[in-house]
Amino acid sequence: MLDTTSRKYRILVVDDERRMVGFIRLNLEQDGFEVIEAYNGTQALERLRDSLPDLILLDVMMPDIDGFEVLRMIREISQVPVIMLTAKGEENDKVKGLELGADDYVTKPFSPRELVSRVKAVLRRGSTFEEDEEGVIEVDDRLKIDFSRREVWVDDELVKLRPTEYRLLYHLVQNAGWVLTHDQILTKVWGYEYRDEPHYVRLYINYLRKKIEEDPSNPEYILTERGVGYRFVDYKRDDTP
Repeated sequence: MLDTTSRKYRILVVDDERRMVGFIRLNLEQDGFEVIEAYNGTQALERLRDSLPDLILLDVMMPDIDGFEVLRMIREISQVPVIMLTAKGEENDKVKGLELGADDYVTKPFSPRELVSRVKAVLRRGSTFEEDEEGVIEVDDRLKIDFSRREVWVDDELVKLRPTEYRLLYHLVQNAGWVLTHDQILTKVWGYEYRDEPHYVRLYINYLRKKIEEDPSNPEYILTERGVGYRFVDYKRDDTP
């Protein structure tokens, strides 16, 4: 569980509706978070530079710069976790946000409990990770992974992975040769709160394939087991003492 008492996590809330910002602030502060406010995209980018938040709650519909454009600008300078606030039923907005680099979304109207739960889950994914002591894993001549340094190399070039992509790759590689079901992946990578969000797995598998596969449409590392889940190729391990 994420301990919000050991350090005060700073959350930037971006929404042009001041009542909504106040509602979110109240509930986050009750759970021990520090809240910074912004009411448009320009202010959001200023607060990001000045305050260095641990997470951003970003509304899609804003007057000066919409949330998608703000997200694009954020991703040019920072990998801070971002949760998009979307209108009910706007499925395209949800997918678009994830494709642009959002870590999650919450649909309006939402309950305070749901919002705080999602915030904690995203922070937990970025702040805790099992350390690996294997050193560099050479899957083949093309793909090398160093979990202790959190580095992935493809054709001798360092590949940037977002925290969620990295966690997904970690669990796939640690279970290489074995099939992980959609539910197992959701629980390990996203947490129990996401058991009803199977599309996350498909989206992030696609993101990961685009970054490490030579031909994402014909993957050699992350293999699909239809109707079950996914399996990372069983690479040759160096078991010499």
